[in-house]
Amino acid sequence: MGSSEHEKHGPEIHDSEIYDMVGIGFGPSNLALAIALEECRAAHPSDPVSMAFFERQPEFGWHRNMLLPDATMQISFLKDLATFRNPTSRYSFISYLHESQRLVQFVNNQDFFPTRQEFHQYLEWAAAGFADRVSYASEVTGVRLPPDAGPGPAEYLQLVVRVAGRAEPVLVNARNVAISTGLVPRMPEGVRRDERVWHSSEFLARYRRMVPDELKHVAVVGAGQSAAEITRFFHESLPHAQVSAVIPSYGYSVADDTPFANQVFDPSAVDDYYYGSDRAREAFWRYHRNTNYSVVDDEIIRDLHRRAYEESVRNSRRLHFYGLTRVKDVRRAGNVTRVTLDSLLSGENRVLDVDALVFATGYDAMEPTTLLGDLDRFCLRDTSGRHGVERDYRLTTTSELACGIYLQGGTEHTHGLTSSLLSNIAVRSGEIAESVLRRLGRAPEEEPGCPVRPAGWPA
Repeated sequence: MGSSEHEKHGPEIHDSEIYDMVGIGFGPSNLALAIALEECRAAHPSDPVSMAFFERQPEFGWHRNMLLPDATMQISFLKDLATFRNPTSRYSFISYLHESQRLVQFVNNQDFFPTRQEFHQYLEWAAAGFADRVSYASEVTGVRLPPDAGPGPAEYLQLVVRVAGRAEPVLVNARNVAISTGLVPRMPEGVRRDERVWHSSEFLARYRRMVPDELKHVAVVGAGQSAAEITRFFHESLPHAQVSAVIPSYGYSVADDTPFANQVFDPSAVDDYYYGSDRAREAFWRYHRNTNYSVVDDEIIRDLHRRAYEESVRNSRRLHFYGLTRVKDVRRAGNVTRVTLDSLLSGENRVLDVDALVFATGYDAMEPTTLLGDLDRFCLRDTSGRHGVERDYRLTTTSELACGIYLQGGTEHTHGLTSSLLSNIAVRSGEIAESVLRRLGRAPEEEPGCPVRPAGWPA
C-alpha cells in the first residue's frame, strides 16, 4: 500500500490477514468495544484479539455540531466507556480527569453531569489510544462473502473500504464485524436541507458560516432537548433577532430522570426487555418514552419560560412559542426562507419569513441492509420485517453464514431504550467482546484478568 495516510495513521492492511474483529464506524460504541477487547489484549498479550476500525469522518467526533456552550450531559459521568464493565479501567472518565489534572476540581463541582464539551474531550482522549487501529476518512461501502467462499459456511467476510486519497478500494477480511454507523438525521417529508435550512446534527457548522447580524429572524422546529437548547442558544447569541420555536406538542415536556424511571437504562433492563412478552415491551415504550424521547431537561424549560415571561413584563417580545403547530411548507425566496405553519389549535395557517430554519426533528435508527447488500438474504427477520438479533447483539442468520455480524444500534425492537444511547455502552461492549471471544474459542472465564463483564454479573 505504499506510504499512504491510511498506513501512517491506521492499521496496515494485508490481503492475507483476517482480523478477529473489524468495526464499521468509530464513535463511542465501537470505541467502547475497542477498549473491552484491548483490556483482554493487555491481560493476554501472547494471544491478542486482532482488530481494526474504519471511520468515514476525517477525525474522531461525536455530535460536534451540538457542543453548545454550557450544554451538559444528560447522563452521569460514571456511564462512560468502561466503568460499569470495569471500574478499574484506565479508559474511565475518572482516569481522564486524573491525567488531565482536573480530578480535584471536578469533584469540587459536586456535579454528576459534565459539560458536553468536556465529555467530548474525554472521548477524544480515549480514541487517541487506538490511533494505530483506526483508519479515518475511510468509509466501508459494503460487506460481502469472499470471492473464494466455498459451499460451506464462510469463515470470514470481506469489507470494501473507500479510503480518502486512494483511487481503488481497500479489501479487509474479518471473522466478526461490528456495525456502528450511527443514527440518520430525520427531516420532514418534502423538506430539503440547504445553507439556510438545517438539521440539528449540522447546527454549529452551519451557524458559524453565517453573519450573525444578518440573522434577523430564526426558527427552531422540534419538542426535544436539542430543539430547546438551540432555541436558547439563538436567544442568547442573537440579542437583536426574533426567535420562534415551533413545537408539535402543546409545550415542552420534562424529561423523567427520577431513580425508578431511570431503571429502564440499567443493564439488567435489557434482559427484561429482550426476554419479555410483547405486552411487556409495549409497556416499556408506553410508560417510559418520556425518559429520553421528545423531552427536555427541567432547567432549560424553566429558563426559556423565564425569558419569555421577562419579555412580556417589558412588553418587548422576541421569543415566540407556537405550540401544537406543524410545518406545512418550506420555500426559499432569495435569502429568506418562507415557512408556512399549520396550527392544530386554530386550524389556521401562519407564515414566517426567517433567515435560518433548524429542524431538531430527531433521527432514524441505524439500518444495516444497504451495507450488507447480498448478505442480507442470510439474515432472519421477525413478523414485522425487522432484523432478528441475538441477546449478544449479533444478527440472527441462517447456518450458511457462520461469521458474527454485531449491531451497535438499530436494536430498539429487541433490546429496548438503551440501544442507541450511552447509558449501557460499557456493558454492551463487554457483552459483544465476550461473544467474540467465545466464537474465537477463548472463553472469558478461562482468562482471568480479561474484564469483559462486570464482577458478579450473571453468566
